[in-house]
Amino acid sequence: MPMRTRAAALATLTVAALAAGTALTAPAGAAPKKAAPPAFLAASELPPHPSSGWTAGPVTDGFPAELAYCLGEGVPAYDYRHRVFHTDLDTGAVQVTVVTGSAAKGKALAALLNKEIRSCADRIELSDPETEAEGRYYGTLPVEEGAAVHGLHTETSWGATDVHLLSVGRDGRTVTVVGWGQMGDFGDAPVAAFKKTTKKAVDKLY
Repeated sequence: MPMRTRAAALATLTVAALAAGTALTAPAGAAPKKAAPPAFLAASELPPHPSSGWTAGPVTDGFPAELAYCLGEGVPAYDYRHRVFHTDLDTGAVQVTVVTGSAAKGKALAALLNKEIRSCADRIELSDPETEAEGRYYGTLPVEEGAAVHGLHTETSWGATDVHLLSVGRDGRTVTVVGWGQMGDFGDAPVAAFKKTTKKAVDKLY
């Protein structure tokens, strides 16, 4: 079953909430100018797929349903924007960005998102007795204000097994989350390539 279909099913475990934004201050006498929005990953910057290329969807307002299985009710309301990626097979990915009101708020949001991801496996098992879940932590990356990389594996009682990689990165007051997933287990996850994707995602925000 494709990741996007399974993500929709997992989304019933938790619900995402949203709202906020920012603008640059213009010089006296000049018309206000909005801040340039953070840039998103391109399809070519995702971990290579062995038999299918990536297709990038449009940048869309709101929090993506593809991340609702881990990031839902505990996520603060902000103006989130996201882009969904897919292959012709069972692999999918998503990136979400948010500009908070200050670097301190960005730091707090990144810390909360990492906390939610670390507790994701336990919450999935509590919400669905038919699913076993295991989380892993793959460490931090030295990019801008830092990024953290996590893994998640789920297996249902009827044999469906999926692996996800998730990362949270920050550049000042801007936070981005990248998610990747497909059928399989931790041995199928391209951790090294995903770390490169995460660094690129944070580097190109501005």
